[in-house]
Amino acid sequence: MTSSTVTFAGGPIFDGTELREGYAARFRNGVLDALLPEAQITQDDQIEDLHGDILSPGYADLQVNGGGGVMFNDDPSVHTLTQIASAHRALGATRILPTLITDTAEKTRAAIDAAIKAVQTGVSGITGLHLEGPHLSVRRKGAHDAALIRPMQQTDLEILIDAAKHLPALMVTLAPESTTLQQVEALKRAGVIVSLGHTDAPFETCLAFSRAGAQCATHLFNAMSQLGSREPGLVGAALSCGSLSAGLIADGIHVHPDTMRIAWAAKRGPGRIFLVSDAMAVAGTSLSKFQLEGRRIRRENGRLTLEDGTLAGADLCLTKAVRVLTEQAGIPVQDALAAATSVPLGMISGKSTGMKPDLSQMIRISPDLSGVRPVQP
Repeated sequence: MTSSTVTFAGGPIFDGTELREGYAARFRNGVLDALLPEAQITQDDQIEDLHGDILSPGYADLQVNGGGGVMFNDDPSVHTLTQIASAHRALGATRILPTLITDTAEKTRAAIDAAIKAVQTGVSGITGLHLEGPHLSVRRKGAHDAALIRPMQQTDLEILIDAAKHLPALMVTLAPESTTLQQVEALKRAGVIVSLGHTDAPFETCLAFSRAGAQCATHLFNAMSQLGSREPGLVGAALSCGSLSAGLIADGIHVHPDTMRIAWAAKRGPGRIFLVSDAMAVAGTSLSKFQLEGRRIRRENGRLTLEDGTLAGADLCLTKAVRVLTEQAGIPVQDALAAATSVPLGMISGKSTGMKPDLSQMIRISPDLSGVRPVQP
């Protein structure tokens, strides 16, 4: 059998941790064969000129509510997931966790079934499922429907534990107000990624839930108890507790760039801050408005809002998030890229993950971070 080899050169190579200048990436039969100095390229190499683009693993986006004109909540089906995943692949996200916002028990069950079927049938990009609710705090509901928020019952717990057996990754955003430490311990044992969010819980409670098995915080600073002089809240817990990681919506709207910079410097490891889009139906489209469970959401000046002005998800892709993080918050490019690739991928794979060797998972990012396109194997 004749092997097919292509070597990418002429631009920085991001390996999941470092941005390598003057290097080339050689792929053989679609699999990474070597990272080598450009001086070692031979005449036999088939060269793909990057023209200054950054070659990088595709983004891993762990909070994707919709895209391509559709919302997962509106129709939790394999067809919807295929449409959402396709829209986000064009935006550079080669792995996503489709996210169901607080809904009925029946809709949650349908979302789980759709995600399992999408994974089993090989829908490209679907890496699992994120359930953001319904076990949240009404006081920190954000754009979630308060009428659908409810405490976790034994039946809910059993459904989640069973779902985790059939999905590569299952993330659940919950609030201590609507769950118990014992429930979190059971979810952790089942392999569920528990994320604290939409909560007014105090610092010590958040630490207790972290000890019980919670691994991260959902959209840091938004819809959570804040960092205060006498009460650090979930924000303080997320930054000071090394076992917690935190998703961040880096659009410059949900969180001020200087707040991002301060949080980045303050975060205690090994937990890391990673980027999420919190994308809605408008992602990858020119739509100016859409519906969420009968409520109109407007898109204007980079914001998505309900009629009362409440932020409802984000008008964001991860390329823009990386650019905001670097240009406005002063975070080094390689750290921002890691926050969109290897860090979230490590969250759902359970280990630190560098550059993925599969060419079908690679993307090209323009030098000024203004655009992205998937690499065509």
